[in-house]
Amino acid sequence: MSDLPTVRRGQMPQMLDREAFGQRFRGRFQDPAFAPEGAAIARLEEIAWHGYQGGRKAPRTHPAGPGHADPSYALSDDWRDASERLKSAQARWADAATPSRVLVVVGSSRNDGTCPGEMSKSFRLATLAGEALTRDGVEWDLLDLSRLASEPDLHIHPCKGCASTAMPLCHWPCSCYPNHGNGQVNDWMNDIYERWVSAHGVLLVTPVYWYQAASPLKLMIDRLVCADGGNPDPTSTGGKDAARAKAIERDGWHYPKHLAGRAYGVVVHGDVAGIEGVRRSLSDWLDWMGLVEAGPQARLDRFIGYYEPYWNSHDTLDADEALQAEVRNAAQAVAATVAQLRSGAHLPPDRDLRRPRPK
Repeated sequence: MSDLPTVRRGQMPQMLDREAFGQRFRGRFQDPAFAPEGAAIARLEEIAWHGYQGGRKAPRTHPAGPGHADPSYALSDDWRDASERLKSAQARWADAATPSRVLVVVGSSRNDGTCPGEMSKSFRLATLAGEALTRDGVEWDLLDLSRLASEPDLHIHPCKGCASTAMPLCHWPCSCYPNHGNGQVNDWMNDIYERWVSAHGVLLVTPVYWYQAASPLKLMIDRLVCADGGNPDPTSTGGKDAARAKAIERDGWHYPKHLAGRAYGVVVHGDVAGIEGVRRSLSDWLDWMGLVEAGPQARLDRFIGYYEPYWNSHDTLDADEALQAEVRNAAQAVAATVAQLRSGAHLPPDRDLRRPRPK
């Protein structure tokens, strides 16, 4: 490919030296119970150090094979497995014979297995929504993002912003992780991608933390950027070749919307301020990705104990039967929209309009 665009460089920090790397590696083994295995840990550290130095991001690969832009490209086994799972999930989603399924996402960081020692109100609201879906004969899948705060070595690693260099550099599913050389493993997103793709509808239930969505939800949102315009063939960009990706976008990119056509609802709750802004931003994000809003009652923002103490906020929720009913309504609205979309009765009025400025 000739006339490749310029790639700006010079920001990358220096790699860790041997001592700093060792300190990071050994940080996982500070419990005195590991002391008898010090020699074994040192051997593993040395192996990890060589992997870091050598940039062994994807140590297990095979030629991509037919159906790829470059069949000879050494494609990551991790990525190939994730991609095949998404293709299977998309086929199930499109099959009219499969039961309708709604993904209910809990955006809170809190559960009773974490430091607070108490479940979140978001979890309770999500459970109410799930019970309403069950009564409507709809399967539901609870994605509780608070597991990031309570389970060992479960991560949603941060988005690296590949799309801001060039959209084709952002692969679907994300190919940035796992990065074995950097020890960036146990990334939850491949499972989460599959659950989003499998769903005919999505209901987000989240608290407001400091005028924003909670950090687990924001991590997931950022990593879903590849669902909106992401490149399903990493071989076309030679993996992470930024110049090639820039050239592909320059010459014309079609910005595929991999999650379009699913219904959505949003439930945002808070105690002082910020609920409307978070509800609006989440709705705008889902609209942008091509999901279909399930009506005004499926876009809910409510206070639980406005300017009241935290200690009895669950009691306040117990007493707010109207809010409980509104959450059930939001779930039922999503279920009804799913049924209409799957039957062809719901046709978004702008479905045939072409975006003059796709992105």
